[in-house]
Amino acid sequence: MSEGIRPLMTTSDKPEFDLVLLGATGFTGRLVAEYLLSRHGAGGDLRWALAGRSEDKLKAVRDELGPGGEALPLLTADSHDRASLDALCARTAAICSTVGPYALHGSELVAACAASGTDYCDLTGEVPWMRRMLDAHQDQARASGARLVHCCGFDSIPSDLGVAFLQRAAMDKLGQPLTRIRMGVERMRGTMSGGTAASMINIIEETRKDSSVARIAKNPYALCPENAREGVRQPYVKGPEFDEALDSWLSPFVMAAINTRIVHRSHALQGHPWGSDFHYDEAMMTGRGFAGRRRAWGWSLALGGFALGASLKPTRSLMASRFLPKPGEGPSAEQREKGFYRLLFDGNTADGQRLRARVTGDRDPGYGSTAKMLGEAAYTLATDLPRDAVPGGFWTPSTALGERLETRLTKHAGLTFKLVN
Repeated sequence: MSEGIRPLMTTSDKPEFDLVLLGATGFTGRLVAEYLLSRHGAGGDLRWALAGRSEDKLKAVRDELGPGGEALPLLTADSHDRASLDALCARTAAICSTVGPYALHGSELVAACAASGTDYCDLTGEVPWMRRMLDAHQDQARASGARLVHCCGFDSIPSDLGVAFLQRAAMDKLGQPLTRIRMGVERMRGTMSGGTAASMINIIEETRKDSSVARIAKNPYALCPENAREGVRQPYVKGPEFDEALDSWLSPFVMAAINTRIVHRSHALQGHPWGSDFHYDEAMMTGRGFAGRRRAWGWSLALGGFALGASLKPTRSLMASRFLPKPGEGPSAEQREKGFYRLLFDGNTADGQRLRARVTGDRDPGYGSTAKMLGEAAYTLATDLPRDAVPGGFWTPSTALGERLETRLTKHAGLTFKLVN
């Protein structure tokens, strides 16, 4: 008998699976599958399955997972075939998707989940695409009860949960929220995969072709609810600058254009508890003195050169074919193990009181750590999110999963959230 999509059983209202991992044959999808298997096994309390377009490739992935993997069910579904996605949604409470670039391969699944009431999470960092999904499916998701949570990887869990952690501490210790927070990347070691490179190139191509997409990408409030897409002017590190509060030279951080949008959406979804003048931005910390300044200039020029090259079709094609990793490629196991990140959140209240927190992760941020973060986010969404606690609609990691996820990340996924002097 084929291990693909089978007719839905109607003897019970409870779905056959708690969670389905779609995109399990991709680079990041395999890492998430490995993590879920190591944490929950197969055929245990978490009823989960692997899904993808090719049953043969799914079998190969399952064989590579090692002991226990042979018991995982395999389901076939095509990200561009709505009927197969509807059938997939009918069999599970939640879907975790690693099928990117999402603007090219993710829209039909979001539509299917929003229509069916199936919970959903992913690791996209594609702001224009997320905006399209919000505008197209928010009302239907509210009606069906589907909880949809984008950005459940390095972009943007550490930033989103880090800000939420620091703001809770401010209310507890200072009795008032922080009206200004800057996140500085103190140290980070990681590499890029082909999937991330493809997503970045696709976003640049979209913004070059359509000025309305470029306006969305530039708006720090682009992902906020429709009535909250304007606000105070937000800071943005465009080039080398020295920050007195962080006592370090700064340069642009490539993930800031994603993470800041998620943080502002979280603020808006909660009714702006940190004030109408809340400011948030992110940057790379390159150190003090001449050496720090030199590193800030070097990083800024490198990032600017990449952006310029990617914006021009001839150099973009050359970069994609010769210098950037291809989809399905990524860092080795050794590189992922040696990776890490340390993020410093520095905030102040309206009357000048300050509070700091540090968020750390123990693996390559984009893959080793992201696989664990996405796995824990998917598990929390599928098994520990009561309907009366979080209704249907598009949410952020902190507003949907919040302290439930933070607890799991610190216990199982190698992250820490700590206040610092």
